[in-house]
Amino acid sequence: MNPRTDAALLRRFEPIIRYTRGEQFFPMDVAHYLNVCSFWVKYPDSTEPIRLQAKGELTLDKLAQPRPDRLGAISFLKFADPLTVTELASYKLRESFTPHDPTEVFHAGRGRLARVGYFSRLADALFSLSLLARGRVPGDAATAAFITYEDILEKVEHYGYYGRVVRQNGWIVLQYWFFYAFNNWRSDFYGINDHEADWEMICIYLSEAPDGEISPEWTAYASHDFSGDDLRRRWDDPELEKVGEHPVVYAGAGSHASYYRAGDYLVELEISFLKPVARLIAEIQKFWRGKLRQYYENPAQSNENGGLNTFRMPFVDYARGDGRSIGPGQPKTWSPPDVISEPPAWVSQYRGLWGVYIRDPLAGENAPAGPMYNRDGSVRRAWYDPLGWAGLDKLPTRHQALARVYERCETLTARQAGLSQSIHEKSHQLTGLGVEAIAAQSHPHLKRVYKAHQEKLKTLAQEIDQLRAEFAENKAMLEALALYRQQLGQGERSPARAHIRRAHQPIPETELRLGGLLETWAAISIGLMLISLVGLIIFAPYNWPIGLLAIIAVFIMIEATFHKRLAQLITQATIALAILAALILIVDFFPLLAIIGALVASGYMMWENLRELWS
Repeated sequence: MNPRTDAALLRRFEPIIRYTRGEQFFPMDVAHYLNVCSFWVKYPDSTEPIRLQAKGELTLDKLAQPRPDRLGAISFLKFADPLTVTELASYKLRESFTPHDPTEVFHAGRGRLARVGYFSRLADALFSLSLLARGRVPGDAATAAFITYEDILEKVEHYGYYGRVVRQNGWIVLQYWFFYAFNNWRSDFYGINDHEADWEMICIYLSEAPDGEISPEWTAYASHDFSGDDLRRRWDDPELEKVGEHPVVYAGAGSHASYYRAGDYLVELEISFLKPVARLIAEIQKFWRGKLRQYYENPAQSNENGGLNTFRMPFVDYARGDGRSIGPGQPKTWSPPDVISEPPAWVSQYRGLWGVYIRDPLAGENAPAGPMYNRDGSVRRAWYDPLGWAGLDKLPTRHQALARVYERCETLTARQAGLSQSIHEKSHQLTGLGVEAIAAQSHPHLKRVYKAHQEKLKTLAQEIDQLRAEFAENKAMLEALALYRQQLGQGERSPARAHIRRAHQPIPETELRLGGLLETWAAISIGLMLISLVGLIIFAPYNWPIGLLAIIAVFIMIEATFHKRLAQLITQATIALAILAALILIVDFFPLLAIIGALVASGYMMWENLRELWS
């Protein structure tokens, strides 16, 4: 096999994926998945979907057949039929009598809610309640999907990926697409959502030397809907674990999101309709820190420094890597890759969903589309622009960098020559206009000419100023490029993590070891708040404003005590009350304060003028 062929490159760098205990779904072949799927379409003007293909009739070729349809129609697959009560009871009974290896059983550990603030827990509770009112995957769907998936594995045990090689801007991009039959993050791992089908992906970015040698430079792991520089790690980054030339991926339990290190990750789901409130809170915090000089003792508590957003819902993604491992040298290995560099019809022609569509307005419980498309049928950025998706489109390969530096130096040098010539010519023109303006100044009949010259002088002076500023910036940039060129010539590289602004890190061990009392409080705090409000309405309906303030104050003090921020809370409350008192005084005594202010300002101006006169 030619070592430069797509399949050979994919095999050479194929990843190792480590899963968490209790993971039930692993990368599979889509043809096996389709064999047990039915095919449906939902029209906007109908209440129920229409079945186009029954189970056992669907193939990759049939899926790819063009189907002109009405605007707003949604095509989707159904993988597993819901279990009947008898089937579910039978399965649970059978599972209860089946011995399980303790090392394969998932344990959530300490509660996620204790790690976040009260408002985040309230948002989490509201989100959970919203599942009752909006579209959601039924509770037994994960069990039905697992039973179906087990049947497939018993017939053909297959662990595979779909490989794609893209050549863009001198880079060779290896994309590894993994297909899972089900995302059971919510039902089995306390996460955000469940949905049939799940497409995940990682990228490895290679460069080719003039002698033809190919070497890896970067990786980018897809994690939920994130994109940009923070997804990317350089090949020599110590955070990137490798076994030989094979990068190690830690997959989230149920979610299958990809991480660089083993651990529990706190994931925030942003609430779209609360974005304006979140922005207002951010501005208040900015004023609090910038004007009042009030800073957090723990930077993780600050949104500006990458902490939690009050109006986002927190969930833990368990990517511990203590379960099954798939890849080169592992107990389970990858089957030969299906190369989709030239996308087959089932990838490029089918824009529908790969699992059931349950009409979730937030889309979280609807199945995803294929590797090439988003749910709305538009092309994924990770597909059409894998460099831009990871923020790598602004960087040349290592072998191109020195040539790019020389190119930029030549371009800027040429630009400097042009700027110097323009500055000289415009300066000469400026002095000429200045001489004419001075000459016309003492002649009344040239008044209009003089005014026109003044406008021209002002405009020309601004142009020269901009040119000189650009010349100075270019000079500084040329000096920086010369230094960078020297570093490249000596084989030096910039810091591997200089591009990262907010690295997604696992929850520290110190935060995992939370006190039992704090855990208990986090679990019951939302319920206690609701009970307190009900009690207030029943027993003190006429004093509810004071009662509500008292309840809020008590809950805030308890939260601050548990999170060891009581002293900080007292300080902030004191400052806030002082500002409120000052505002009240200003409103009540505004006329008097205005008079006093005017008198003080007048006295200050007279003193300054007299001091200048006497000096």
